[in-house]
Amino acid sequence: MPRLRSGSLLISQPFLGDPNFERTVVLLCNHSEEEGSFGLVLNRPATLQLGDVLELPGSDATPPATLPLGLGGPVQPDTLHYLHRRPGLEHAVDLGQDVFWGGDFRQLLAELQTGDLSPEEVRLYVGYSGWTAGQLAEEVRENVWIVHPNAAGKVFTLDNDAFWQSILREKGGRYRMLSNYPTDPRLN
Repeated sequence: MPRLRSGSLLISQPFLGDPNFERTVVLLCNHSEEEGSFGLVLNRPATLQLGDVLELPGSDATPPATLPLGLGGPVQPDTLHYLHRRPGLEHAVDLGQDVFWGGDFRQLLAELQTGDLSPEEVRLYVGYSGWTAGQLAEEVRENVWIVHPNAAGKVFTLDNDAFWQSILREKGGRYRMLSNYPTDPRLN
């Protein structure tokens, strides 16, 4: 079994059957066998922008207000989480490959507003994906997830619409074949 650690991608098997995670790619932000795991679904866009869920200073057309939101997972959909490429952001967690999770949100907004941080360097999510102690390891043993270690940098390189398929193709071998698995095999 591959070692689970922060910065790894969890790629759902094509036959998962859970609508929350069907054809998803999750970035594992925190993993502890004793405390559980926390991750963000990377490829489920929401129909909202940051300005729709938070009252921000300035107009609705400011760079922070127009940032799109993704659905990070089914847990606590009223929470906001973010990934970025800003190493100096206070309290941010380094996930590897110049990708950081969380940190001082006011500082993030200020840097977006001044242009010191580009909107392309930030991903925002409502909700998250969570597992209790040992649950994620068990799901990996049961082949629910394909683990792609040390792959946090993919967050900012692949298109959301084809993320699941692209990452499987990139892994090659038998995973390339899985990338072509039909959504509903009965219609094949």
